Amino acid sequence: MKLKVLFIMNPISGTTSKDGIAPLIDKYIDSSKFDCQIHVTEYAGHAEQLARQAAADGVDVCVAVGGDGTVNEVGRAIVHSHTALGIIPCGSGNGLARHLMIPINIRKALEIINLCQIRPLDYGVINGYPFFCTCGMGFDACVSHKFAEAGKRGPITYVQKVLEEGLKYQPETYEICDENGTATYKAFLVSCANASQYGNNCYIAPQASMSDGLMDVIIMEPFDLLEAPQISIDMFNKTLDQSSKIKTFRTKHLHIHRSKPGMIHFDGDPVMTDADVEVTLQEKGINIVVNPYADRSKRKPNAFQSAAAQIFNEINIVRDDLSKQGRHVLALSKVLQRKLNI
Repeated sequence: MKLKVLFIMNPISGTTSKDGIAPLIDKYIDSSKFDCQIHVTEYAGHAEQLARQAAADGVDVCVAVGGDGTVNEVGRAIVHSHTALGIIPCGSGNGLARHLMIPINIRKALEIINLCQIRPLDYGVINGYPFFCTCGMGFDACVSHKFAEAGKRGPITYVQKVLEEGLKYQPETYEICDENGTATYKAFLVSCANASQYGNNCYIAPQASMSDGLMDVIIMEPFDLLEAPQISIDMFNKTLDQSSKIKTFRTKHLHIHRSKPGMIHFDGDPVMTDADVEVTLQEKGINIVVNPYADRSKRKPNAFQSAAAQIFNEINIVRDDLSKQGRHVLALSKVLQRKLNI
């Protein structure tokens, strides 16, 4: 008996046209194993409606053809159901697909659907909003909000917003409570990660797993302008958890209190919420089509990651030179003070 598969395609996600994807689906999906349909979304929230109806109709796999927003819409409609989530990544970041090592190449991603290896994996909920990759508040929620308002998508726009907002963003104070107690932090951001990255191989939680029943909580302490390049390098090099500016722990449930209502994000989608934030981990609550050949240890940096790392390395060299010059000036100043008995 053939499996029923519904491809839900967002025509405006990412930065490239989706016109050629339907013919690729017809050509490369194994028609001897699957009975396929393709629906194109027409408005925000349409993907969720289509996926919810598909789950009710007993569809075996709903494939999100789009970015993390489309994946989230489809995923939240089919949690705790028989229907599995498949992904054809066509967005600007593709955070969940990259974590799962689903190929960005459309034809190769369709090959993963053909293999149809399904695993039950974890997902999270922040103030009632399901997320599958990351959620958070502070600077990353601020950037998500500005990115959503920008209109133009893509990694260049995202980096532009990071730089613009990073120069003026003021850290907030958070009271964070889990099963081990309550602590107060002044933080640049607080992120809860079910998967390892934001997208474009930018790792906020390099050790995060979607099958351990826990979320990784990342608290990024305030840092100065000279420290920013190294933090960026650490995110692209999967070493952020080793930074002195990072506190991290794992938990299943988190309560966060801040001084006033503010922005949060779930899988990059921003939303305004009140001062109190609840985050919970739902263990093995969604079935996902995974890459059976994934080997996370062999992941290679993409072009954007390599270029960003090179830029930040060059900034670091300049920063170190300025730091050395500053130390020399300070030492010279002290000598002059002694000579002049100041």
